[in-house]
Amino acid sequence: MSQELIQAVNKQVANWTVLYVKLHHYHWFVKGHHFFTLHEKFEEFYDEANEHIDVLAERLLSIGATPVSTMKECLELASVKEATGGENETEMVRETCNDFEKLIQELQEAMRLADDAGDEGTGDVLLSIHGSLQKHVWMLKAYLS
Repeated sequence: MSQELIQAVNKQVANWTVLYVKLHHYHWFVKGHHFFTLHEKFEEFYDEANEHIDVLAERLLSIGATPVSTMKECLELASVKEATGGENETEMVRETCNDFEKLIQELQEAMRLADDAGDEGTGDVLLSIHGSLQKHVWMLKAYLS
């Protein structure tokens, strides 16, 4: 695995780690008419984030690389930003959608790197996450419209 691909996968670990905390924040602090729906949806999303973190980190370990594993490392490497606090329900959904779209773009680049490196295993992991995010973005945009 190339260093560039290792860095791209580690960025995914970092992004999903920050997103895991952010989605918990949204789950705990969402208010409004859609509380029940969004409270449950954010929990689904952070459960999925947890799975992605584990799969990505274990993929790195299985190929002899080292995943980022501290919040400091994750916050420094991630392109996803922490929740700011005080977001309303619409802002929470919009921000989640924007984060997912950012991850889709980064996953596409990482999949290209995996393909260039002939690393089908890593490519498959990334493709699975990519497909899930595309569906989430479609649903979040439908919610926002």
